[in-house]
Amino acid sequence: MFRIIKRLSPVAVFAAIAFLLVQVTGMLYLPYVTVDIVNKGLMTGDILYIRSKGFLMIGLSVGSLLGALLNTLIFSKISYQLGGELRGDIYRKAMSFSKHEFDKFGASSLMTRNTNDVTQVQNLVEMAMKFLILSPVMLFGGIAMTYLLSPKLALIFLGTVPFLAGAAFVIYRFVSPLYAKMQKLLDLLNRFFREGLTGVKVIRAFNKEQQEYQKYQSANQEYTQTSITAASIMSVFSPIITMIISLATILIVWIGGHSVAAGTMEIGAIMGAISYSIQILMGFGMLTSVILAVPRGQISAGRIHEVLDMPMSINDPQQATNLGNIKTILTFENVDFRYQGSAKKTLEGISLTVQKGQTLAIIGNTGGGKSSLVNLISRLYDVEKGHIRINDTDIRDLEQKTLHQQVSFSPQRSTLFFGTIRSNMLIGKPNATDHEIWAALEMAKATEFVRTLPKGLDSAVEKSGGNFSGGQQQRLCIARTLLKDANIYIFDDSFAALDFKTDAAVRRAMKEKLSSAITVMVAQRVSTIMDADLIAVLDHGKLAGLGTHQQLSASNPVYQEIIQSQFYKEAVV
Repeated sequence: MFRIIKRLSPVAVFAAIAFLLVQVTGMLYLPYVTVDIVNKGLMTGDILYIRSKGFLMIGLSVGSLLGALLNTLIFSKISYQLGGELRGDIYRKAMSFSKHEFDKFGASSLMTRNTNDVTQVQNLVEMAMKFLILSPVMLFGGIAMTYLLSPKLALIFLGTVPFLAGAAFVIYRFVSPLYAKMQKLLDLLNRFFREGLTGVKVIRAFNKEQQEYQKYQSANQEYTQTSITAASIMSVFSPIITMIISLATILIVWIGGHSVAAGTMEIGAIMGAISYSIQILMGFGMLTSVILAVPRGQISAGRIHEVLDMPMSINDPQQATNLGNIKTILTFENVDFRYQGSAKKTLEGISLTVQKGQTLAIIGNTGGGKSSLVNLISRLYDVEKGHIRINDTDIRDLEQKTLHQQVSFSPQRSTLFFGTIRSNMLIGKPNATDHEIWAALEMAKATEFVRTLPKGLDSAVEKSGGNFSGGQQQRLCIARTLLKDANIYIFDDSFAALDFKTDAAVRRAMKEKLSSAITVMVAQRVSTIMDADLIAVLDHGKLAGLGTHQQLSASNPVYQEIIQSQFYKEAVV
């Protein structure tokens, strides 16, 4: 939490504290002036004295009001700026994560940390900056001012402090673990809710609405019960404070009344002490609010720093290598890879070379490591053993920015962003002209439906491309990949949603564009890869065959089995 506080602007904090002290000074001095008016004005009938002190009270009230307005404004601005910075830092750090870090946190947890956790920290900082200064001053200032009126009455308030502090400590110890549990349960709720939204078609298709609801409801009930328990414990504290201060006020009236009757105390002192008892109650109430907010804020701050302090598994080298302008060659040298925590290797002993202008097709059994292999090229993961080289340079010796400039990638799952067709295309090439965009769309055979849209390139794209069919989404993603000028083009099963005719048409159209680059294509259909210069056959993570379609179909058992499984559907032989 201290590291978050260090982000705050010292000048703004000091200015807010100055206005806060102006507010508190007026609040503490007003009851004392009231006692003077009672004792020296009302009791003696001195109108001039009452008038002069009355103007002083008005001045104190106005000053206290202005101080309260200004410090509240500044503290709110500071806390919201801090929240904005934290959200920006979390998003920026998340965007630099490799797939390994994403797998560790999960999308739902990252969203919770960037929203709910930041809000908790933001609220705590705002409360702490104001109330951690205001409440002690009001608490101990009220006791000190009471002491000036009557040392005997001040002792009553001092006697209440240990009881209040003890109650706060006990409640803090019970509530803190509950808040930690609540934030984890909130992650789980977000995950279940997100899965329900993204998988609603599957849930309905298999008539699993009730089961999914029960799964969500179970986590929801646990979160609700934990929240109720935490809130119930916290709710005990406010009545305890009120009871203790009320008992202290009764003692003030009791002791003060006897003293007034004995002539050892003025009645104004009792009135002042009762006024200060209200301020002391307010001070401890505000302090309690901060104390009770600390556990949740601390947990949230820790969760935020888990993201910000996460060591990156993939980093730029200290001395990056320049690729130069020589002929592009992509080489895998005895590459091994496994996912974090997995006992078995996903890829093992992969070695192959692809020259400029060639197309490498990757085919194999489901779960055989095809997508994992192409993910290694962009360093979404790093190899466990071996090397991936571009122009004899290990990709780990390149800056990630340089590597990503070399690669244009079309993912297995079509990914479109909310906006327009134009804005989605410009992700591939920010300075692309309309002519270049239309050319890319034509290669992907997407112009046939884009030109029918009323606004053309400025037509809206809903979240995740929900207003387009699966095939249309895939063609738009292929067009975006083709629009970028790169040396390596990767298509991770990007033609799966296309019919055979469109698939063949797209591959023919993009040949000229890709003639001077390396093309890496993952596919399930033999018909998609028959014309490839090199076909890599993966079988349970190992390279079971490497060659042309003719070579593999004549001699490779794994490839022959794939052909036979698709023979009647595609008539490839």
